[in-house]
Amino acid sequence: MAKNDYLQTLMRDLESHTEVRRFGSGWLSGFFGLLFAISGFFMVIALRFPDWFATPELAAVKGWTGFRGVVHLTLLVSYALALLSLLLRPRKALGLTALIVGLGAALLGGANVQPQETRDWGIFFGLDFFVVNLLVTGFMFAPLERAFPHRRAQRLFRIEWREDLFYYLVSTMFVQVLSFLALAPQAFVNDHTSSWNAFRAGVAALPWIVQFGIVVVVSDLAQYWFHRLFHKIPFLWGFHAVHHSAKSMDWLAGSRMHFVEIILLRSITSLPLFTLGFAPSVMQAYIGFVYVWSSLLHANVGGDFDRLGHWIATPRFHHWHHGLEREAFDVNFAIHFSFLDKLFGTFHLPKGRWPQNYGIPEDVPQSYWRQFLYPWTRTGKKTDETPAE
Repeated sequence: MAKNDYLQTLMRDLESHTEVRRFGSGWLSGFFGLLFAISGFFMVIALRFPDWFATPELAAVKGWTGFRGVVHLTLLVSYALALLSLLLRPRKALGLTALIVGLGAALLGGANVQPQETRDWGIFFGLDFFVVNLLVTGFMFAPLERAFPHRRAQRLFRIEWREDLFYYLVSTMFVQVLSFLALAPQAFVNDHTSSWNAFRAGVAALPWIVQFGIVVVVSDLAQYWFHRLFHKIPFLWGFHAVHHSAKSMDWLAGSRMHFVEIILLRSITSLPLFTLGFAPSVMQAYIGFVYVWSSLLHANVGGDFDRLGHWIATPRFHHWHHGLEREAFDVNFAIHFSFLDKLFGTFHLPKGRWPQNYGIPEDVPQSYWRQFLYPWTRTGKKTDETPAE
């Protein structure tokens, strides 16, 4: 079988309709076998080439005596599930792919792999961070979407899932590059604002939970206006249109953000707070919190939450921000506190109603690289229902 034919078969198998993914069909064992095999493979890569593919903040986890046992168990589970899928499923692509990836991890050394000496360039790609994030958020929200869906017919591997997974890969693997570009001016600001040291000391003296609460509120206020500007200024809208181009909403859709927008967003929120004396652990906790919160807001999760939605951002509140209807344009900019939209006149949460469709009436191309270039290649073509800029 040709390579392209095999990949197409694998994609068709992953995107199978719910009816053919029933328990006992071999699809679930094939899918989870592939998930565990890829996770184990990436962890083996991170262990073999720590200078290139390991996140320093996760060194303590990988240094834990039981970590390699977990990697070994992950690979064993992937083998077992792959074999089960091959036995149960007429289509063999899922099980076979899981088995090949798992065997590839074993050939690299498996859980006993030793670090290979490489030249340390000081730049790393957080492959382990990607795996941890994907597993944590995936196992958190995928079951939630199955148990309490807004759109029950929407599949896990819906249209455009490959693009959004790649966005997720970029935003997590390039965490060092993104952080450097966003926070590069931090040292310069600190060196030239010595008069703020007393203020910084006062902030640092606050209890941890108080610092965290302040960061959440101040960041959301900054993000509100940042977000609103990206809707109003035509050139900036070209970047943000990429995020709004998703035609389906689930926990993975929130990762679809242009590289430039991510850098600017982190600069406008994290950089000032880092220079004002807030503890690094507070900022790291907030970044982790935002990953989870953003996934929740975009998730295919039901529940109207009419009263709560007037104060705190909920999935239905944020889904209206992504709605294709005229009434959904330029509303609900807040990320955490919906009362900010009420305060600034952009709140929209009709009782018990959800938007019918998602996306924008603008032709944003598919694929990551075309979307990366879109802000510069955008022609401005729009219909009468394109959001006001």
